Amino acid sequence: MKETPDELERTELPREESGRRRFSIHVAWTLLARTAMTFNSVVAGIIVARWLGAEGLGQLAVLNVTVGTVAQLGSAGLPSANTYFISRDQTRLAAVALNSLVFALFAGSVLTLLLTALAWWQPSLFNSISPRLVAIAAAAVPFQLIMLLGLNIFLAVGRVDRFNLLDLASQSFVLVNAVFALLILSRGLWTLVSLNTAASIVVSLMIVWLISRQILSLDKARSLARPSRRLFGEMLRYGLKFHVSLLAAMLIFRADLLVVNHFRGAAEAGVYSVASQVAMMLMLLPGVIATLLFPRISAEEDASGRLTCVVSRHTALVMLIVCLLAVPASLLLPLLYGAPFADVKVQLLILLPGVYLIGLESVLVQHFNATGLPVAIPLFWVATLLINIALVFALVPAYGARGAAIASTAAYAMIFALVALYFRARTRRTISEALLLSGTEVRELFAAVSARALLKRV
Repeated sequence: MKETPDELERTELPREESGRRRFSIHVAWTLLARTAMTFNSVVAGIIVARWLGAEGLGQLAVLNVTVGTVAQLGSAGLPSANTYFISRDQTRLAAVALNSLVFALFAGSVLTLLLTALAWWQPSLFNSISPRLVAIAAAAVPFQLIMLLGLNIFLAVGRVDRFNLLDLASQSFVLVNAVFALLILSRGLWTLVSLNTAASIVVSLMIVWLISRQILSLDKARSLARPSRRLFGEMLRYGLKFHVSLLAAMLIFRADLLVVNHFRGAAEAGVYSVASQVAMMLMLLPGVIATLLFPRISAEEDASGRLTCVVSRHTALVMLIVCLLAVPASLLLPLLYGAPFADVKVQLLILLPGVYLIGLESVLVQHFNATGLPVAIPLFWVATLLINIALVFALVPAYGARGAAIASTAAYAMIFALVALYFRARTRRTISEALLLSGTEVRELFAAVSARALLKRV
């Protein structure tokens, strides 16, 4: 007997409500994990700043940014391709995982050799950092690639718990290693960088083991447990389009620190690394929402943009509150890091408008990432990158880290405007529909907050 339209609607509403509740829970747990990761990173940064000074922190930041950027650049967009293809067809799990592992080991090894050779051939690029120290940090590249690819596989199969725990575990070593190397052993930067590389190896091996268990638990995926050249070609085509956007974003987010280090030295780079780190911390919530929204839209194939609008409206309100609270909080940063970091509060205030806008863009763009990724999105990022590079090299020599912050905020505003206008053109939904809560939604939000507050009192 077929269900009537009314019966279908009644059954569909609880499912949608249940899906939203599950999504909210995943966002909350992921945000909690990312907050813990940020805490680890901040405390580790304070320890390094206090024991090794602004120059030591600057050198560590340059090494971390260099290795992280190289790993991201070498990923060819495959982490997102993993999420996209597995979300649409779970039977591809084994083939995608094996393709990813082979790629990570080969590409990562090549990148390690190239980065090490560059450090020896052009040591001036890394200023006062020893080529041997760069080589130690570069050895982590293949294993960071495995982590990037593997974590997105857990996300695609709905194992948000493993995604969060492993991501948190890898970041926790940042603090554990800083405490062990500097406070307990009383050693220096060499020991700390070596321990960080060792931690990358350990976590990547754990990820490979857990993915193997996930494959063995699925009969159909286990029967297809072999690399697929055809599938890898499809992954690469999607991934390279995504990679252009990722490459541009990573250069905008990270390359300015290297430029500050080159023109103004490690000490000023150390100060700017703190402002950048706090800015990235403020992007945690929209980043978490975007990460979890991507596989959901991919699976549901929501071409209308309805789900993206619902999520982006709530994100806009929360990000506004977060950025406003960051203004008085910025005054505490020099007290935490010490007198040499006095300018960090000004740099952060310059970054805040851009942080708000890039946070909204990161949610809106998931609509396009999950629906095939039109070529326009990578082109938007390339245009933004070119403007950013011009601004960075024009402003940093004269204004230092403040100039880098101005260039970043301008780039964030540009990419937001391009994506928001394109979203409006493709979905026929207005900007206000995508960013402003309706009166009903505001009342529901305050009612939910009031209800939770009442339950706590009871």
